[in-house]
Amino acid sequence: MSIYAVEYVYGPDAAAIRDEHRPAHRTWLASLVQDGHVLASGPFEDGTGALLIFKADDDEALNGLLKQDPFNAAGGIAGLKSTAWIPGIGALSAHVG
Repeated sequence: MSIYAVEYVYGPDAAAIRDEHRPAHRTWLASLVQDGHVLASGPFEDGTGALLIFKADDDEALNGLLKQDPFNAAGGIAGLKSTAWIPGIGALSAHVG
């Protein structure tokens, strides 16, 4: 499995969409934490987006998970960037390998 840093970019025009779908988004994230697919997640303090750290078999598996996000399905995300990441030091480095 690989670790991915996923950056969501939020557009100001979709704030109401995110507010409406936030409970379902958080339920979705919590289920992925239980399954071991989400290692960390949270919004940027300035409200422009969020950073999510995923564990997935490959890019295809990651993209399949991201398509299930209620924010994504409802059009609440303006942009998304995912990058395979190798945490070398710290708590998340224990998940490499």
